[in-house]
Amino acid sequence: MCGFAGALCPGIGLNKDELLACASRMSETLIHRGPDDFGLWADERFGIALGFRRLSIIDLSHEGHQPMVSHSGRYVIAFNGEVYNFKQIRRELEEHYGIKGFKGGSDTEVMLTAIETWGLENAVRKFVGMFAFALWDRKENVLHLVRDRLGVKPLYYGQLNGALVFGSELKALKAFGNARFEIDPDSVALFMRYACVPSPCTIYKDIRKLTPGTILTVSQVKGELPKPKPFWTAQESIEEALAHQFSGSESEAEEELDALLRDCVGIRMVADVPLGVFLSGGIDSSLITAQMQAQSSAPVKTFTIGFDEKSFDESAFARDVAKYLGTDHTEVVLTPQDMLDAVPLLPTLYDEPFADPSQIPTYLVSKLARTKVTVALSGDGGDEFFGGYNTYKLAGTLWGKLGRMPQSARSLLAGVLSASAAMPTFRSGSINYTDKLGKLSNVVDAQSKEELYNRLMSSWQKTSDLVVGSNCRTTIYSQPESWVQTESFEERMMFMDSVCYLPDDILVKVDRASMGVSLEARTPLLDHRLFDFAWRLPLPFKIRAGQGKWILRRVLSRYIPSELIERPKKGFGVPISDWIRGPLQDWAEDLLSDERLNRDGILNTELVRKHWLEHKSGRRDWKNRLWNVLVFQCWLDANN
Repeated sequence: MCGFAGALCPGIGLNKDELLACASRMSETLIHRGPDDFGLWADERFGIALGFRRLSIIDLSHEGHQPMVSHSGRYVIAFNGEVYNFKQIRRELEEHYGIKGFKGGSDTEVMLTAIETWGLENAVRKFVGMFAFALWDRKENVLHLVRDRLGVKPLYYGQLNGALVFGSELKALKAFGNARFEIDPDSVALFMRYACVPSPCTIYKDIRKLTPGTILTVSQVKGELPKPKPFWTAQESIEEALAHQFSGSESEAEEELDALLRDCVGIRMVADVPLGVFLSGGIDSSLITAQMQAQSSAPVKTFTIGFDEKSFDESAFARDVAKYLGTDHTEVVLTPQDMLDAVPLLPTLYDEPFADPSQIPTYLVSKLARTKVTVALSGDGGDEFFGGYNTYKLAGTLWGKLGRMPQSARSLLAGVLSASAAMPTFRSGSINYTDKLGKLSNVVDAQSKEELYNRLMSSWQKTSDLVVGSNCRTTIYSQPESWVQTESFEERMMFMDSVCYLPDDILVKVDRASMGVSLEARTPLLDHRLFDFAWRLPLPFKIRAGQGKWILRRVLSRYIPSELIERPKKGFGVPISDWIRGPLQDWAEDLLSDERLNRDGILNTELVRKHWLEHKSGRRDWKNRLWNVLVFQCWLDANN
């Protein structure tokens, strides 16, 4: 797990020393991703430079040093991530192709040899893991940028001052030179809607995220760049799986899944440094922990954070699981101040606006784990692949009722609900019915089930009213024809979460939070083989009687009694609503003041102030909308 950066600038005329200095400057911004070692490489004939920061995990010797040159000298690579099946690939290269002379034990060396033997695309298709890398071909004089299938590892690129710049984080690109980075109003609008900036966009014009599962090949940087070429797509993989559904029994599916999970977890336990696991006490993290402990001769190190706010605290559940499995458990209960102290770090950690509130506890549990280990496994992916989100049930139930109503009746109902939400607040106990009516008014007039899903995933609906100068940029959310072709609404939502919410939100959160403290996070449930298997399973194997992850629960019951993990899903949230009315109110008031909003000129001051005053008074709960605005304003302060 590392960080890399570089530039391809053949027309600028930089000599080798200047290229190396540029790569050094860019990669120094990524020292948190790789504090153990650094490397530089450049070729002034073609204006190519690579910089690398290393977090040593496998082969701690100098033989794992990067940028690395292939045995023949043809390829040079800077690589972030892990290819977990590198030992099997090396064995195949040695036994079937007679290749000898491996110098070390790193996956990077095996990757280069595989690319030399099979070609880039064929080699990448064999890789099982998480990876983003830059590969310079000294024979063809072309640069390849590659990102893994599901987007676990990040890769940014763009054209600046006559150069193609690229790297693991945006801050590395900004260190290239004196280029001007211009905020994209359309990306701001997307962020306000989804709490993240969806791929391939970034918050800046002309800077892009490389789409998961693609290769961008560049031979010259003048003019428009070529489009990235996919070597794998979720849609094709899903459609293939749906065409060849699992035909065995439930017990056979359970057995096959258990074996596959064991392998997915096992290959991610290979490391030459201390290793542990995040344990929340939920289905996914408990399953990963159980699989690890079953394959370990010593107690697995588990890490949990608890909260003072009992409605958000799951530490007792994690403690029970850890005790049952016999892990080496570490738990810290966080105070509100611990959480609040992390808020100012967000702009630096995430580079661009990112407003998933669970980013804070994710960062803090990563910080806790780093005190004892260098690698931690995580349970991300179970909800998207096995139907775990409550949205699947909610959206299906809502559309089942709304879909039977004429569109004209739904539009009329939306107007009535919206008008009711504008009347004096009506409460009963702790329930704010005015707020609930307002939220319902935002979805009842959706014209299709896909639009309903899109609205449920959105914080702000009419972002053109909020963001000055923005247009309604088209994304896959508003293109149902680009969704996977299946009659199941639940499966279509699972597809969208896998290609949008997962890489743009969940994986960004985990990568930046863990890498911010120099911790490698590994995600066994995001193995593409498991993705393919999950989609081969009939939907009732995943969602049954309104409950998701049915088959995961069955497998988990082999290791842990059901009563330890069967409970309502809480998620990994924080009490944002109360925070910004309480201990964060002065901070919020400053960021949302008329003066500040008018000065920046990006957001509609009147609209933001209306939401803030309604929230502060308790009339409405606008936490999601306001948190997006607050994170953006905080980011803007740090980047001006």
